Amino acid sequence: MDFIDKHIINRSLRAIKCLPLNSNFYQHIQTSGLSAEDIFKKKEKYIANVFYKPRSEEKIEDSLLWLIKIGLLRREVDGQGLTSKVRLTPLGRLILRNEPNLANQKASVFELLTNWILRNFFFT
Repeated sequence: MDFIDKHIINRSLRAIKCLPLNSNFYQHIQTSGLSAEDIFKKKEKYIANVFYKPRSEEKIEDSLLWLIKIGLLRREVDGQGLTSKVRLTPLGRLILRNEPNLANQKASVFELLTNWILRNFFFT
């Protein structure tokens, strides 16, 4: 992690804590892909028990797109191109290897606000 910019690491750590995806989600996508539809169908397995629960596949897809934009996830590729499923990138694997319980940690109000500002104003 010494070669990765500290801002990238901090943004990644904060994003994982702020999103409603739990450690089961991150463990699963290390070995096989998941789509927003798969996650929505198994909400009780992949969505953390937090105050914000996505009410549609589109909201889950928004979370996945955010993780793609910041470099933690990538779209899975099959013989015909990109699919709707996502997997961890090497950066995502590295962060979760160093912080295995990160997805189960609660974000502070400051982290939630910072994450929201970045998502809505700087990475659109």
